Amino acid sequence: MNRKVVVTGLGAITPLGNDVDTFWNNLIAGKLGIGPITRFDTTDYAVKIGAEVKDFDPKDYMDKGDVRKSDHNVHMAVAAAVQAVADSGIEGHFDPERTGVYFGSGIGGIETFEDTYQKLLEKGPRFVSPYFIPMMIPNMAAGTIAIRYGMRGPALPAVSACASGTNAIGEALRAVRHGYCDVMVTGGTEAALTRSSVAGFIKMQALNMTDDVEHASLPFHKDRGGFVIGEGAGAMVIESEEHALARGAKIYAELCGYGSTCDAHHMTAPDPEAKAGSAAIRDAWVEGGSPDASTIYVNAHGTGTPLNDKSETIALKKVFGDDAYKLIISSTKSMTGHMLGGTGAVEGIASILAIKEGMIPPTIGLDKPDPECDLDYTPLVARKADVDFALSTSLGFGGHNACIAFRKYE
Repeated sequence: MNRKVVVTGLGAITPLGNDVDTFWNNLIAGKLGIGPITRFDTTDYAVKIGAEVKDFDPKDYMDKGDVRKSDHNVHMAVAAAVQAVADSGIEGHFDPERTGVYFGSGIGGIETFEDTYQKLLEKGPRFVSPYFIPMMIPNMAAGTIAIRYGMRGPALPAVSACASGTNAIGEALRAVRHGYCDVMVTGGTEAALTRSSVAGFIKMQALNMTDDVEHASLPFHKDRGGFVIGEGAGAMVIESEEHALARGAKIYAELCGYGSTCDAHHMTAPDPEAKAGSAAIRDAWVEGGSPDASTIYVNAHGTGTPLNDKSETIALKKVFGDDAYKLIISSTKSMTGHMLGGTGAVEGIASILAIKEGMIPPTIGLDKPDPECDLDYTPLVARKADVDFALSTSLGFGGHNACIAFRKYE
């Protein structure tokens, strides 16, 4: 079985807005979602900026008791999923046994872990919450969404660091394409703007140390110095074309390709030759029909770290050769920061809307491109472009590479 799979619903909680329309409009406007970290006291921290979700109230999507018993990453995942399900109109039109949830998170409930461990040290084990374990484990976003809607098909997390959201969507594609499910709610979430997480990324020298908010997230820039940590969640409803047409659903795009590989090279650094990274991109492109590069938008992983951006540029050149210069590329992390396990899902949404709206989000701040990153990265401002195919790439610690492909639905 090899069924066509389509996207019928979208939802997003991001540093650029807490619904898809606000997120997209701010993205196209080149708005910066990065600012001072307010979640904890950064006095002793070398990094003091991040990309926080703002003005988000989980009680708009969950009962007060459920909010109290779940971590912030689950709050955002549920909110994005509720938006996507409502947008799709799928409620009342799915077989629970043939509907599943694949939702990624690289870290899970790290905020819950920090708070609980501090309470354990200060007050002792009797004061640890009975909800500690379910609030901490990274599968709980998928499980909570499945419980909410009674979706009794497979419900799994993808836990592959910064590739988690993209892997979740790709594996959901396979579940529908090969007939295991008719409908999937899929995406990714992360809420790692916490004391220990930020401290850990600082010690790894992964974050940009600047205090200049306007020049902190600089993908493909000559002076890039690390990524900006963010948070957020993205969700989409995907289903077989047959199922969607039978219920008269609106269709955003076809989800048509997926590649997943591992560098098998280093714990954190990408393979400088991009052998496996290029293979993931090639697999998604070929599975999607190998369209001409001049018709393709690439939402790059583009973190703003020295090694990642160079390696990703090499990967695209390995796949497309000289035609790589025909690609239209951008890194929306220049505006959202790096949402870790949530980033692939949110960037997948940006990729879909770039096709649908004929607009390419910019890579803001790119006023001095690295000579070794010499492709078309849509610097500074958005532009119109008639693209009918998009690739969204994600590269995670551990060498995880994932790429998903979308095609204009006609």
